[in-house]
Amino acid sequence: MDFETIIVAPLILFMIFVAPIWVIMHYKAKRKMSEGLSAEDLATLQSLARQGEKMRERIKTLEAILDAESPEWRERS
Repeated sequence: MDFETIIVAPLILFMIFVAPIWVIMHYKAKRKMSEGLSAEDLATLQSLARQGEKMRERIKTLEAILDAESPEWRERS
């Protein structure tokens, strides 16, 4: 086998099978991103934001308790 055959055969297979799927998936993802968030995605995002805010408040409370009970706890971690 010569060098040309070794390079051309996989290149042809790539162009026939992989490249079209790759291009289709790329533009499908781009279209979905340009559409923006669906109502379900927006609801999920808002729910996660609320949960994150609750968690932030809980962490602040826990840190305040730890500061009162064991002031050197931050240095140990």
